[in-house]
Amino acid sequence: MKTPQIKFFSPEDNTEPVSKAAGKAKPKPSGYISDNGTLVFPKATLEEIGVEPETALFKVGTAEGKRKIKSLYLISTEEQEGAFAFARIGRGSGIALSVILKRGGIDYEAAKHVFTVTIFNYTEGVVGYELAIEIEAPKELYTGKPRGRKRKVTEEEAAA
Repeated sequence: MKTPQIKFFSPEDNTEPVSKAAGKAKPKPSGYISDNGTLVFPKATLEEIGVEPETALFKVGTAEGKRKIKSLYLISTEEQEGAFAFARIGRGSGIALSVILKRGGIDYEAAKHVFTVTIFNYTEGVVGYELAIEIEAPKELYTGKPRGRKRKVTEEEAAA
């Protein structure tokens, strides 16, 4: 009988490879749309994406041919004409876009909207930022153990 070709395994083959990304996923930079129609960037987000709000100017746009805004694009520019600048808002900075957001179908007054920032190269040497807009998910209900003193039950509640 001829001996077959056998592939032997090592103990290292039986372990899952650990990737650095799976260990601790870093959240994407994000911000929110205020109830008066301003894109609000927290200070930490601006530092993470490398934007200086005092000097930064952006052209703001959306996907062409779409009626409803799902994402906004901020393209950095040096020209003053047709560019939006940051304004100081609380601890962060923001860009007022109330009319554009209303026309784009985002009802920022009724529900809170959040966005995540993704960096991309628009053209050679020009950096762009994509803001993916979505409605903030409601908080999960607290299902833990009730705390504090127990509530006294009245006779009417006990009968019901």
